[in-house]
Amino acid sequence: MDIKNNNIWRKDITGLRALAVIPVLIFHAFPEYLPGGFYGVDVFFVISGYLISGIIFRGLVNNSFSFKDFYFKRIKRIAPNLILVMLFVLLLGWLVTTAGEYKKIGANVSHSAFFYQNFTLMREEDYFGVLAQNNPLLHIWSLSIEEQFYLLFPVLCYLIWKIG
Repeated sequence: MDIKNNNIWRKDITGLRALAVIPVLIFHAFPEYLPGGFYGVDVFFVISGYLISGIIFRGLVNNSFSFKDFYFKRIKRIAPNLILVMLFVLLLGWLVTTAGEYKKIGANVSHSAFFYQNFTLMREEDYFGVLAQNNPLLHIWSLSIEEQFYLLFPVLCYLIWKIG
């Protein structure tokens, strides 16, 4: 792999990411068959961290790293799907829930939009509890962690790179 090339697409790593998701799906569908399946999220995070690190360090080596470009690409990749999911949840919630339940959905949408759903869920719900199963945005906790990583990690890498 050439570190000077900033446009590397790794099919093998894309495959590994897909494999990391399979145990998570099995766990959520049939938890009795794969009780530790949620560890696939951790594997996915490690793979994503590896990929993002490569993007950042190739840019730093080439003296072409741009925070603006980095964050724009992340927004372009994440925002359309997230917005679609949040709008769908809001619409469906408006049609089928009570006012009190809809208020909670609205709060979860807001927390998801600003990527701190993981902190909200940590305070309010037991992820494996019965109440958590009624939260249509429960899984956004992992996206929140990913986005928090995207906010902080490039800054840390840039500072370490510049310090030497």
